[in-house]
Amino acid sequence: MSRADELYRQTCLDILNNGFSDEGQAVRPHWADGTPAHTIKKFGVVNRYDLSEEFPIMTLRRTYWKSAVDELLWIWQKKSNRIADLGSHVWDEWAGEDGTIGKAYGYQLGIKHQYKEGMFDQVDRVIFDLKNNPASRRILTNIYNFEDLHEMNLYPCAYSMTFNVTGNQLNAILNQRSQDMLTANNWNVVQYAVLTHMMAQVAGLEVGELVHVIADCHIYDRHIPAVKAMLDREGYDAPTFTVDKSVTDFYAFTKDSFKLENYKFHPFEFEIPMAI
Repeated sequence: MSRADELYRQTCLDILNNGFSDEGQAVRPHWADGTPAHTIKKFGVVNRYDLSEEFPIMTLRRTYWKSAVDELLWIWQKKSNRIADLGSHVWDEWAGEDGTIGKAYGYQLGIKHQYKEGMFDQVDRVIFDLKNNPASRRILTNIYNFEDLHEMNLYPCAYSMTFNVTGNQLNAILNQRSQDMLTANNWNVVQYAVLTHMMAQVAGLEVGELVHVIADCHIYDRHIPAVKAMLDREGYDAPTFTVDKSVTDFYAFTKDSFKLENYKFHPFEFEIPMAI
C-alpha cells in the first residue's frame, strides 16, 4: 500500500469515527436537486509526504494525474483564470459569462508586485528566491486576496504554498482552507507534489517533504458509501515517478514532462455527485 493510501485511510477513518456532522446547520453548498450538502469534518488535519521516498498518489482508486497536472500548469504557469485555457472541465461549473472564474487562482499568482530587487509576480518571486536566496524564510505565495474576493467565482481552497530549503532539499507546505476528501484530496496532493518537484529541479535542489495542512477536512454525506467502499480495499505499492531532467526552465514544463511507471489502482464504480 502506498503512503498516500495509508494517510488517506487514516484521515477518512478519523473523520467517519470522530468527526463533527453539520447536519441541521445552515450550509452554503448544495446538491444539484437543491438539497443542502452536509458534511462530517475534522478540523486541522496535517499530513506529511516524503517526496524523496515515493510519489504520493493513491491506488485505492485512480487519480487522473495528467489532468491534475494540467490544472496545476494552468494556475502556476499560465496564471490563467480562463477555462478555455484548461484541458479539462473541472472548472466549468464555476465559469462566469465572460468564460473566467473571476479574479481567482492563476489570476492572483500573475499579479506583479514591487520588491527592492524589481517587479515580480508571486511565481517568479519564488523562483528568484530559491535560486538566489535559498536560506530565506520568506519564500511563499498567497492567493487569498481579500481585496478581490468579491470578484472570485470561488474563494481559493488551496490558497498558500510555503517553500523552505533545508540543506539541498526543498520542502513545502500546502495550506488549504477546505478539502473534499473524495473528489479533491489526492488530486491536490499530486498537484503540489509535482509543483515541488518542478521548483526543486529549476533551483538545482532535491525534493524533501510536502506537508498538507487542511483547516476543514470533510466528507460529504452523499459520498460516505463510496469512501467506505474504498477503505475496504488493500492498496498497491506506489508507482515510480520521473521528471524530464533536461527541463530547467519552469515555464518549459508540460504535462508530458512527467511519467508514472507501474501505476496500479482499483476500479471505482461510483458516480460522484458534486456539491456546488
